[in-house]
Order: sequence, then structure tokens, then C-alpha cells
Amino acid sequence: MPTYETLPRFTTDHQHLTPEQRRRFRQTVTAFVEDLRTGSFRAGLRIKRVQRSTSVYEITWSMGSGPAGRATWQYGPEVYPGTPHVIWRRIGTHDILTGP
Repeated sequence: MPTYETLPRFTTDHQHLTPEQRRRFRQTVTAFVEDLRTGSFRAGLRIKRVQRSTSVYEITWSMGSGPAGRATWQYGPEVYPGTPHVIWRRIGTHDILTGP
């Protein structure tokens, strides 16, 4: 099972999401974790590196009506050898990319 941590800014962003937005993020994370285990991300997760960054990535999903949901993350040092460790940085809409 991959490990993770959240930065304080992610926690603050997450608290501002609606319950429905949080539910959709949890669904996306379920697929993300499955793909971390296999080592290959499905196209539907729309994972890509954030421009002007070598180590920060974004994941995008539908939040229903309105703008798409996004979260930024990076790999951190493995807590358990051979197990990916994810650091969640920001969550919200496209606006989070101004300070991923």
C-alpha cells in the first residue's frame, strides 16, 4: 500500500471543498492508488508534470458542474522500501497551479 502525507496548504485547501468535491477526490485517489501499485497511470487520471517544475505533478478529475478538480503532488522518500510515497501539495481548481 503506498504511503502519503499532506502539506498544510493541501489540508487548508481540502477544508474549503464541498462534501461532493471531497467525495469525487476520494474516488480519484482510489484509482490513483491502484495505478501506483501497477506503476502505470491510466489516461483518465490526466496526470502530467506541472510546467516549470521537475518534480511536481497534477492530477485532474471532474467535479461535476463547474471547473475540473485538480491536485498537485510529488513523490517523497520511500517510507517502506519499494513502496511509493506521495506528498499531496494543493487541491482545488486550476487556480492552485499558481503555487503548486
